[in-house]
Amino acid sequence: MQQVPLGRTGLQVSEIAFGGIPIQRLSHAEAVAVVRHCLDAGITFIDTAHGYGTSEERIGEAIRGRREGLVLASKSPARDGETFQAHLEQSFTRLGVDYIDLYQFHNVATAEALEQVLAPGGAMEAALRAREAGRIGHIGVTSHNLQMAIKMADMGIFETMMFPFNYVTREPLQELIPLCQRNGVGFIAMKPMGGGMLEDATLSFKYQRQHAGVVPVVGIERAAEMDEILQIWADPAPLSTAEMARIDEIVARLGTRFCRRCDYCQPCPQQIPISTILNIKSFAARMPAERVYGDWGRQLIASAQSCIRCGQCEGRCPYGLPVPDLVAEYAGWYHQLMAQHAGQGV
Repeated sequence: MQQVPLGRTGLQVSEIAFGGIPIQRLSHAEAVAVVRHCLDAGITFIDTAHGYGTSEERIGEAIRGRREGLVLASKSPARDGETFQAHLEQSFTRLGVDYIDLYQFHNVATAEALEQVLAPGGAMEAALRAREAGRIGHIGVTSHNLQMAIKMADMGIFETMMFPFNYVTREPLQELIPLCQRNGVGFIAMKPMGGGMLEDATLSFKYQRQHAGVVPVVGIERAAEMDEILQIWADPAPLSTAEMARIDEIVARLGTRFCRRCDYCQPCPQQIPISTILNIKSFAARMPAERVYGDWGRQLIASAQSCIRCGQCEGRCPYGLPVPDLVAEYAGWYHQLMAQHAGQGV
């Protein structure tokens, strides 16, 4: 696994990053073993978040005695400085480290959220203090809103940008990725396999490999998944004509049903968290069952019942998704899965 520069941060990272969401689904020992396997395979860039349940603790145990040479990244959804500082301290404790290479503001997707982060007493002030004190190395941001991401990549204050990018979600190629490269902002591609919605790893990572300066972060649950990805990555052969045709076929099928979580559909007059519902299959593939099928998932899907099919969301969606139909479809899918989990204590 080669090391590549992460923008102008000065950090050298493995060409693929380990994403820490799915290891929540494993036992503690299993999760630690998976992380260590990935380290042994040459992965040096590890991304997690304050909100990823047990992820930080498990990564912390896995890297104990192996911190040197690793680039650790975590995130906080906090917008105010006090909460951000508390999250940062928890990240240090959970990871068992006194220094985190990259700390990110998690999912800044609206102008209001950015304003809160940058306001006096906001999270940015806390992050800058931590950087000046030598506790974190670099400050980044993640988002699902393309226009907000473009704005933030051009502000000169964020050193990295994490944004969805895969062969269905290609929009970053038009402006965001070139802008990041011009500005020296490291571009980290989240959801290279569509958050679990794209099943063919060969297509996904051959596609990623053809875009220089992009570092994909992939959520790993089993050691064999990383082994497969690294084997694909090691093959320099470009996408074949047949593979490109297969991609076109998948894009044609998913393109009008694939939610990018940009949230242009909001605000919903019924306060339905539309994009979260439309990504429930992805959450089910990556998150612990007790969360997906527990109170959080049940309350989420219950909100779908309040849809009045006013059509406002559909009119706002830049991708032409049949939003009310999809909300009903995914709610029905969830109830079918809930029936399968009946009696399992979740």
